[in-house]
Amino acid sequence: MVDHLPKFKPGQDVTLTAGAAITGKQLLYVSGAGAVSPTTASTANWLGVARQDTAAGDKVVVTKGGFQKLLASGSIAAGDLVVPAAGGAVATLGGGNAAHRVGVAVEAAASGQVLVAMDR
Repeated sequence: MVDHLPKFKPGQDVTLTAGAAITGKQLLYVSGAGAVSPTTASTANWLGVARQDTAAGDKVVVTKGGFQKLLASGSIAAGDLVVPAAGGAVATLGGGNAAHRVGVAVEAAASGQVLVAMDR
């Protein structure tokens, strides 16, 4: 009989390879096998938030779930649903695809950042 042990537990930070240069607080998506990059547009395959600045090819810690301070693209009000945007930021859902939803803004965006209750 083969036992199965998960590599990472639900909600636990994961360490993956940076597929591009990454800045801490950027929203990341799966960009290749075991690799993540900053989001470039709204996408359903976003994974989590970069914990630190990382050069392409180096290891990056990806934080998932909870309340995260993310980079904000445009005006975001408290209570707005947010989706991935260019530059690893989030933007309001607006007329976008609800399946790409990252979470809900807990505060209004200030100084280019917004606190988000993450969906995953």
